[in-house]
Amino acid sequence: MRRLSLRSVMLVMLTILLATGVLIAGESASAGDKGKKDKVEMAQRAAVSIEQAIQTASEKVSGKVIEAELERKHKKLVWEVEVVTPERKIVEVHIDAESGAVIDVEEEKPQKIRSPKER
Repeated sequence: MRRLSLRSVMLVMLTILLATGVLIAGESASAGDKGKKDKVEMAQRAAVSIEQAIQTASEKVSGKVIEAELERKHKKLVWEVEVVTPERKIVEVHIDAESGAVIDVEEEKPQKIRSPKER
C-alpha cells in the first residue's frame, strides 16, 4: 500500500477547498442575479414611480422620507415608504404600486434590544 506524503494530502485538501469555494461563489452569484431580475421585473410592472410614491407618502404623513422600497406583499406590488415624523417616530406608508392608493399607514414598533444572555 502506498502512503501519501503530507504535501500530497495538503494539495488534495487545498484543491477540494478551492473547488467548494468556487461552487459556493457561483451559487451566490446566481441568487444575486435572480434578486436583480426580480427587482427589474417589479419595477417594470409598477405603474407608480418611486417619486410618485414618495410624493403620496409626504402628503399623507408630515416628516422626512428616509427610505422607499418596492416590495411584493400578499401577491401585490407595494411601495413601502418610511417617514420620520416631527415627533421622531418612524412611520411606514404602504402605497399600491399599480393604483397609487394608500393602503395603510403604520408606526414602526421600536425593536427591543436583547441582552447578551437572551442572544
